[in-house]
Amino acid sequence: MSHQSHDRIRALERRAEAAAEGFDPTPPDEARALELLREGVGPTVAVYCEARTGDAWVRFGQQEFDRLERTFNRWLEMYAACYGVALDGDYSIRTAAELLVDTHDIRDVATVLTGVPER
Repeated sequence: MSHQSHDRIRALERRAEAAAEGFDPTPPDEARALELLREGVGPTVAVYCEARTGDAWVRFGQQEFDRLERTFNRWLEMYAACYGVALDGDYSIRTAAELLVDTHDIRDVATVLTGVPER
């Protein structure tokens, strides 16, 4: 794996930890949910997408991939909590990346994966 991907995963992991520390999901707040998509879910999926496209295809080590997917799920859990929904995230970042390629909209990706918010 590239050093740059490693650093980005570590930074996203730290941001997720910091966001989770002060996170209070009450009251439900759609604006905060959208911010979590922009600041966490989207950039985390982008690391995976960028590693899998172009000339510089990156192979993640298992530990690094697990960290990336765990971080992705942590962001999604906070996103869902903003709508009053508790999740125990076990979502595939690969599936999220495929959805992003199809929809070009991280909010649609989060909604399809989690069912939150209900439409």
